Amino acid sequence: MVDPVVETKLLLPRPRRDVVPRPRLAELLLRGSQGPVTLVSAPAGFGKTTLLASWFATAPAAHDDRLVAWVSLDERDREATSFWTYVLMALDRAVPGSGAGALTLLQSGQATVETVLAGVVNELSVHPGEVTVVLDDYHLADGVEVATGMAFLIDHLPPQLRLVLGTRADPALPLSRLRARGELVEIRASDLRFTREEVSSYLNDLNGLDLTTADLAALEAHTEGWVAALQLAALSLRDRDREDRTSFIAGFAGDDRFVVDYLVEEVLSRQPDGVRRFLLDTSILDRLTGSLCDAVSPLPERAGGQSGRAMLEALDRANLFLVPLDDHRSWYRYHHLFGDVLHAHLLDERPDDVSGLHRRAAGWYAEAGQTEAAVRHALAAGDTERAADLVELNFRALGRERREDLLRRWAHELPDDVVRDRPVLGIALIGGLMASNEVDGVDLRLDHVEQLLARSAADLVVADRDELSRVPATVNMYRAALALLGGDPAGAITRAQHAVEAAVAGGDDLVIGGSAALSGLASWTTGNIVSAHASYNTAITALTRAGHIADVLGCSIAMADMELRLGRLREADRTVARALELAAASTPTGSEVTRGTADMLVGLSRMAWCRNDLAAAADYLRRSDELGEAASLAQNPYRWRVGMARLRAAEGDLSTALELLDEAERLYVGDFSPNVQPVHATRARVLAAHGDIAEARAWARHHQVTPDDELSYMREYEHITLARILLAEHAATGTSQSLHDAARLLDRLLAAAQNGERIGSVIELEVLRAVALAGGARDEALEALGHAVELAQTEGWVRIFVDAAPALTDLLAELAPSQPPSGYLWELLTAVTATGSAATEAADEVGPGPAPGSRRGLGLVDPLSERELDVLRLLGSDLDGPAIARTLFVSLNTVRTHTKHIYTKLGVNSRRAAISKAHQLGLLSGSGNR
Repeated sequence: MVDPVVETKLLLPRPRRDVVPRPRLAELLLRGSQGPVTLVSAPAGFGKTTLLASWFATAPAAHDDRLVAWVSLDERDREATSFWTYVLMALDRAVPGSGAGALTLLQSGQATVETVLAGVVNELSVHPGEVTVVLDDYHLADGVEVATGMAFLIDHLPPQLRLVLGTRADPALPLSRLRARGELVEIRASDLRFTREEVSSYLNDLNGLDLTTADLAALEAHTEGWVAALQLAALSLRDRDREDRTSFIAGFAGDDRFVVDYLVEEVLSRQPDGVRRFLLDTSILDRLTGSLCDAVSPLPERAGGQSGRAMLEALDRANLFLVPLDDHRSWYRYHHLFGDVLHAHLLDERPDDVSGLHRRAAGWYAEAGQTEAAVRHALAAGDTERAADLVELNFRALGRERREDLLRRWAHELPDDVVRDRPVLGIALIGGLMASNEVDGVDLRLDHVEQLLARSAADLVVADRDELSRVPATVNMYRAALALLGGDPAGAITRAQHAVEAAVAGGDDLVIGGSAALSGLASWTTGNIVSAHASYNTAITALTRAGHIADVLGCSIAMADMELRLGRLREADRTVARALELAAASTPTGSEVTRGTADMLVGLSRMAWCRNDLAAAADYLRRSDELGEAASLAQNPYRWRVGMARLRAAEGDLSTALELLDEAERLYVGDFSPNVQPVHATRARVLAAHGDIAEARAWARHHQVTPDDELSYMREYEHITLARILLAEHAATGTSQSLHDAARLLDRLLAAAQNGERIGSVIELEVLRAVALAGGARDEALEALGHAVELAQTEGWVRIFVDAAPALTDLLAELAPSQPPSGYLWELLTAVTATGSAATEAADEVGPGPAPGSRRGLGLVDPLSERELDVLRLLGSDLDGPAIARTLFVSLNTVRTHTKHIYTKLGVNSRRAAISKAHQLGLLSGSGNR
């Protein structure tokens, strides 16, 4: 459930009742709604929020409020993670499914903001309607961290997305470039100032003040049409007679700040004592609700007899600069300008009361379970000890909620003298820094915690004594992480083992799981997969006991990867299937699926691919895609695309396969796992398999992969890829040097894989050695292939042989008679023969170009491909972009690319025009017959 305070940041404010119609501004906003960026920039009190809230609540194009993603920003949103979290949450409310996956990726901490936003842009680029993102009070969040991502988003805005920024100052964004392109609509203070007619409408028509023309002219001159000043003036004038009003109007002048100070004083002086005290007391709050106001400003102290809720409702009715934040009028905030002046009066009149008010607010928020706000008010009260206690007591819950960003922030905000005697607090803050990849200075912080642990427990300050016993193990876990990051896998393993031993004694399953996983990662990077696998098995068991199911699923992905490399295809299948069952069992009835469920389906797809069951592999990918990115962990966006690219390449659809792999590389997230199968190497394999040797060779040069490199497990996949390229080059050109280099490299790789017990690699290498030896050393080729078959048959590997077709056909035919017709060898021979025949037929079918009279070439200079025809037919249906992508088992971005190609080839610029033109050309007639 979303925190109610957070919820208010995402709600479109309700329009005020006393809004003056301003058609000239409506015209500007209408113009802005047709372009990419609208900037509403003016100082405080010019009605920016009121204008935008009224427009989006009443404009004809805004009746469906799901298409407006509103975020009310504050100073805490200067942190990129906080800022984009709210933006993505707002987008997902407006267009369900558009932001959830990106939010997961962002919170993983393993992807750049640009990568996260690229995924959002891809999602929205196929959305059929327009979406407007309104960022109100943008100046409060404007900074280097946020501006970088915003500039990227603006440069890549899809046509469906509009940005509206409400701000007191021009943001650090490429405004001049947008102006030069005609892509920026600007509404400034000069536009927002009330005209003489609007002043009259506001004061006389809406407020019933019946002012003379001279009085209106004077007010307009004094305030220069400044909305806040006029609103305050109206409040001051309300209870005065005509002569007094004229005298009052003539009595004030000066710049904006003095006008506001003067008018606020006028308003405050006319309020009953109880109301005045309530206003000043609650000025410390950025959001207001009845019970919170009662806690901060208790009735006995302010008198008046009204509860906080009743007081807020009365102030709302009186239009006293109170902005409702939800449809139920449970939460409010003061107009920023009014709140600032109220707070200034509080500091001036009652400075000694401020810390006490913040203490009360901290108490209310702590009781409500809203740790972030409770700590913020405790710090504002100067009550650092209470803030420290709150962090200590809640840091584990914050970790489960993936709010380590708060711990990182508090690591910089809490003074050293508070952390000095608190080992639990120290380790909690270190956790926030480590989770945010901010490791500078962490070793010194760990040194300090270890020094504290050497002292007597009586000398320490601890809010939760149970946590103290867990600190030593946690220190070793973070030492292991630092060692791994520092390139010391042996040191990481030693530290992680110490951490596990201590955590087992203390019963800390989270540290056991985390430390065992770190040990596994360290072993994995060195190629000791057997040891890494054992460590991950320990991690999964511990994390399951701890109830961290999403982490169990993440570890299961890594463990299945290892099992495949060890040659254990059946075990990998079981690992992923068990994790999928665990995810289903942990999901309450009627709830959303557990994060990571989609990843397990992609994992099962990979196992089906290895068995050469392409229909099952495609079905698993379809089911994963239907669950959406909200059910995915950080790695899934790129893994899904790699899996789909393999299928497309197997079908002969090279262009789609390469597009998917390009997307996968851009979306790659390691999530701490070593990048042992880089996407760029998979792309090179696809190119080589489809005959583009030059491009594949260019990959090897770019990544400096040569036959004579020193071998390591981290680059084993790349070196096997190079061997594949060399074999493909020899097959295409007959170059003996390529064959010689491939054979020599394969022999070296085989020895290393056997030494590391990587049976999966051994099978692949023996298959490739058989291909390399087939032309000149037939017996050795048969021996290598026989060894591969022997290792593969009990596990059911098939695709690893099929990928070498048709070069293996004759060799398998020689081996097959040694087995019964229903045996494994015959299964391989059938699969390899079928693939080789399909490849030959595909080559024959493509030929030099479309046959005369072909439907896809009729009347077109550049004919449509078969895949483009598939997309074209679906464009003529009622399916939207995501549904088309699911039907074709491709990504949304791939559908968008094909659609652009179709529009270009047909010479149209819309879906309807494309279908019309296609019917004219006969491209859709007889669609059932190819």
